[in-house]
Amino acid sequence: MQNLSEIQFKNEFVNNFEGDQSGDKRPRQTPGKFYGKAEPTPVKKVTLLAWSDDLAKELEIERPVDQHDIDILGGNLVTPSMQPYAACYAGHQFGNWAGQLGDGRAITLGERQISSGKTWELQLKGPGLTPYSRRADGRAVLRSSVREYLMSEAMYYLGVPTTRALSLVSTGERVMRDMFYDGNAEYEPGAIVMRVAPTFLRFGNYEILTARQEVDNLTKLVDWTIDRHFPHIQGEDRVMTWYKEVVERTAAMIVEWLRVGFVHGVMNTDNMSILGLTIDYGPYSFVDDYDPNFTPNTTDLPGRRYAFGKQAAVAKWNLACLAGAIAPLIEDEEKLREALESYDSFYWNKYFQIMANKMGLDEVRPADTTFIQDFEKMLKTVKPDMTIFFQLLIDLFENPDNDDYLGHFKESFYKELKQNEMDEFMSTMKTYVERIKTNTITQNEALERMRKNNPRFILRNYLLHQSIEQLEGGDDTLFVKLQEAMKDPYSKRFDEFFAKRPEWATQKAGCSMLSCSS
Repeated sequence: MQNLSEIQFKNEFVNNFEGDQSGDKRPRQTPGKFYGKAEPTPVKKVTLLAWSDDLAKELEIERPVDQHDIDILGGNLVTPSMQPYAACYAGHQFGNWAGQLGDGRAITLGERQISSGKTWELQLKGPGLTPYSRRADGRAVLRSSVREYLMSEAMYYLGVPTTRALSLVSTGERVMRDMFYDGNAEYEPGAIVMRVAPTFLRFGNYEILTARQEVDNLTKLVDWTIDRHFPHIQGEDRVMTWYKEVVERTAAMIVEWLRVGFVHGVMNTDNMSILGLTIDYGPYSFVDDYDPNFTPNTTDLPGRRYAFGKQAAVAKWNLACLAGAIAPLIEDEEKLREALESYDSFYWNKYFQIMANKMGLDEVRPADTTFIQDFEKMLKTVKPDMTIFFQLLIDLFENPDNDDYLGHFKESFYKELKQNEMDEFMSTMKTYVERIKTNTITQNEALERMRKNNPRFILRNYLLHQSIEQLEGGDDTLFVKLQEAMKDPYSKRFDEFFAKRPEWATQKAGCSMLSCSS
């Protein structure tokens, strides 16, 4: 275990690729460059608000107690072995080509190599201007930073592939933000998250090189990505093999999102990790009432491109963009198309298996795919609270002879059901009970699957909003409690949070929908 200030950081990305070393932070295009040198801009006072002890243990880093180390977390100290930079990338945003984007408010300090040999990138989000900040200030506010810190770690404990968050600090400064882009800008407390991943490379890192016709640079980045992050891939056809693995990792991530009811909110190609990790926590949400058309992002209206039920299709669209980016390296583009089309079978096989686990089915039989789709159609009609409904389904599984289905699931309903909704609900639940009685596994085995795949605690938007309001007022009670609850999301230990979204939170700003503002 080492203190942050004692770490000898590696700088493999900086050392292997050409960057703009001027240190000039004026927004500009950087053709031919993979990154721009970017020193964090010091802030008034760095105060530690949260620290992930579990992640720190994995990174072999001591919890900071000295201000010297705490200052690193806020960008007020850069140690001699760090070579801070902001990455250059592009992206498709809401389906449209956006050109050069890059790390506008993120600065990578360097790479931490642990005793096993594994390396992690340590990156500050909100430490000030970079060459890619465009018209923004490179800062982040407490509101968005709390959300990023908590959800990064919550998704990890839920078992969803994700980037992580090591720390959250306040900056002692105020940052101007227009939360809903409606002309009502206000000053908010500033904050910075240190986030961690094996790499923060995104689809957009490859897209920009092809868009600029920098094929040599594209070749170099793809080769480096495979060598460093996919070392098991060998052979002459390894670029195709790598792309197919990215397809499968991305599909697997989406299935995990749907399993727990997560909606990313802004699935642009610059927010898609090459490792299949959940990255860039902005206007995300868990679904409360089950609604495939729900989007938490005000910027996503009215089209709802990134709605809960559209995420799988959008992921494939984004993978097609990545395929276009690496096409110059593939001799047989038909193989590339085949790899992209393999997404569907991989995704649906994994999805139906996950749904079977959530429902306690022994296997996915031929008739089960239709039944699972009918089951979801019923959920779409009734719109129960997704998390509570599946917890009550576990209880029903334990006592399948209780045929008072309406009474049993009443706690999960947000509305009084109409007659046709009741009929559909009762019919579907009767079919479900008949199906589980044909299981070839024991009840305990089925229940174990259900309990592992259905979280009981999720970080609902209204809880996050309450914790942020309290933190801004100097009270961290709820914030601390949520940090404990998110580490044990499948147990009943924190059933004080096992409740539907309250009515007041339906329309309250920050509880129902959010914007991309940070």
